[in-house]
Amino acid sequence: MALTAEQQQEIEVARDGTAATRRPTVPALEALLFQAIPVLDHGFVRVVDYMGDDAAIVQAARVSYGRGTRAANEDRGLIRYLMRHRHSTPFEMCEIKFHVKLPIFVARQWIRHRTANVNEYSARYSILDREFYIPAPEHLAAQSAVNRQGRGNVLEGAEATRVLRLLQEDATRNYDHYLEMLNEDEAGRKLDETRSGLARELARMNLTLNTYTQWYWKTDLHNLFHFLSLRADPHAQYEIRAYADAMMGMVEAWVPNAAAAFRDYRLGAVTFSAQMLAVLRRMLTGEAVAQESSGLSKREWRELMEALGRAG
Repeated sequence: MALTAEQQQEIEVARDGTAATRRPTVPALEALLFQAIPVLDHGFVRVVDYMGDDAAIVQAARVSYGRGTRAANEDRGLIRYLMRHRHSTPFEMCEIKFHVKLPIFVARQWIRHRTANVNEYSARYSILDREFYIPAPEHLAAQSAVNRQGRGNVLEGAEATRVLRLLQEDATRNYDHYLEMLNEDEAGRKLDETRSGLARELARMNLTLNTYTQWYWKTDLHNLFHFLSLRADPHAQYEIRAYADAMMGMVEAWVPNAAAAFRDYRLGAVTFSAQMLAVLRRMLTGEAVAQESSGLSKREWRELMEALGRAG
């Protein structure tokens, strides 16, 4: 990820500033404020602002007036209880705002999480940067034969080289045509004084989906955990998972007790259906249960065996 000199200067100015406040702050997250954490080849995610901490979750659950005098292990225990029993509103008391730079195709996945406030860079008003996501070779894979929305084996040799070349050539050519239609360069200066150029809101349609965009994304902790439970999952697409992993590190700095509970009860946990639980109880009594006699479909049986660490 390469920040421009202007962007780096803006970050340094922001990090040098301080403000006196009576509201709770989190030193570990304060240390990360405004820092652009690299993601993919040109992307980043950074925390711009936040409200609340672990104590705010406890305060909301107890509807108390202050931070209280209870022992830290009691607060930790309450947070774990709230997470374990899927209480939501206490976690909604904490909010965080991210600045994210990401490929357009990742943004289109991300925007499906509608429980956030989003403001995206406007390509109707400004010219997008000449930056495209090109996968690293180890992430260039064929279509999975068993998962219609997943990847299979990594491409190798001449096939991988050709795909990478096509991705780079197409993105570069379309961006060049984008500027040509605009009749502007990347700085917004006219290329030919005799031509008007196409409107920016129309010229942008020619750009490839691996072009980078940026947005501010603000959400509460409950909905952030929902986002992370889906996007930090090993089954999520690698590109959006890379952002989720970076954000998870920031959440751990911000609300360590809530983040630990989330890892234990959401990210590292599995859910059994009533039918699966019945099969598991039969197994615990010593019964040899097979898929055919389990009442589960083949897919459900496979998922149960995977969760138990057994061969299907």
